[in-house]
Amino acid sequence: MARFGDGLASGPDLCEAAVSAVEQALAPLSAAPDLVCVFMTGEDPEVFEAAAAAAARAAGPAVLLGCTASGVIGAGRGVEEAGAVSAWAAVLPGARLDPFRLETLKADDRLIVVGMPEAQDDDVVGVLLTDPYTFPVDAFVERSDDALPGLPLVGGLAEGRERGDTRLFVGGDVYRDGAVGVVIGGSVAAATVVSQGARPIGPDMVVTRAEENVLYELAGVPALEKLEQVVLGLPEEEQELAGRGLLIGVAMDEYAEEHEHGDFLVRGVVGADTDSGAIAIGDVVDVGRTVRFQVRDAGAADQDLAALLDKFDMRPVEGALLFSCNGRGQAMFADSDHDARVLDRAFGPAGVGGFFGAGEIGPVAGRNHVHGFTASILAFGRAGEPA
Repeated sequence: MARFGDGLASGPDLCEAAVSAVEQALAPLSAAPDLVCVFMTGEDPEVFEAAAAAAARAAGPAVLLGCTASGVIGAGRGVEEAGAVSAWAAVLPGARLDPFRLETLKADDRLIVVGMPEAQDDDVVGVLLTDPYTFPVDAFVERSDDALPGLPLVGGLAEGRERGDTRLFVGGDVYRDGAVGVVIGGSVAAATVVSQGARPIGPDMVVTRAEENVLYELAGVPALEKLEQVVLGLPEEEQELAGRGLLIGVAMDEYAEEHEHGDFLVRGVVGADTDSGAIAIGDVVDVGRTVRFQVRDAGAADQDLAALLDKFDMRPVEGALLFSCNGRGQAMFADSDHDARVLDRAFGPAGVGGFFGAGEIGPVAGRNHVHGFTASILAFGRAGEPA
């Protein structure tokens, strides 16, 4: 008997699918679950609330957490562009579960987020699901290391077909805005993996002039000129990749002798100004930081995820939550099953559930960030063994 289980059901009746997915997730468990996560995708946002209620009834007294998404992951596969529900269940003896609902309040000229549980010494990890339209997820996550020191956050940005269709579930309640989640503490073995799916091109460069997210000089050369030098020095196929979407990596360890694949926080190059020779990127970078241009394709994404899981040192993994970008799945790979299959090969018979999100949350080099085009994973092992 197992401590983790997953299930997936599809079809036009989401209430029926929700019950089926939860029952599948509960079937292999050795005891009643402590936590059940339910993720769903479909056309009618009003049906989501009824399906969440059906899932809660099937889950019993367990803490229920979940949201809507563009696609769901469970039972070793992914489903996009069709009505479906995935469920994931966990038996966590010795764990403390603190579910929460976050709201944003206006105070003078700033926003205040309320609802986060008070930090405790034995906190292990937080799972965070947000509505991207009504919750300041980037600011909250980037500042979480100051407010919640040492607490890794893993999760994703929920989705509906359009603004206002998103639903978030926690306990027996359904919300249309804000964020929900659970802090897991106590006797729990858990660890995180964030696969950014990019590979570096060109040399390391020191930022020699910058203001906020605008880079004016790299290694003493106008940033746009340096970018052109790097791209023109690439093989033709990599020039095509750069033309479809160039990225930049910010080195997370300035003291490393070399910065290789996986040593960077990857962000997009979002604009360029030919007059000033500057480029704008999707993050604030200080002068003196080391950066390196990056490209992303299916091959790099596959290799990065497989390599990270190959050196993942928690064994055995008994269960995992997988938050994969909606730009992965069938948009990047041959089908929606890719990331689920890679986890299955790496972890073996572990219960894995999750969804395709509009952004992913996970720590890189010990700090929490919001990502794009990543696979963010929260893996569980045996309590009492090193994570």
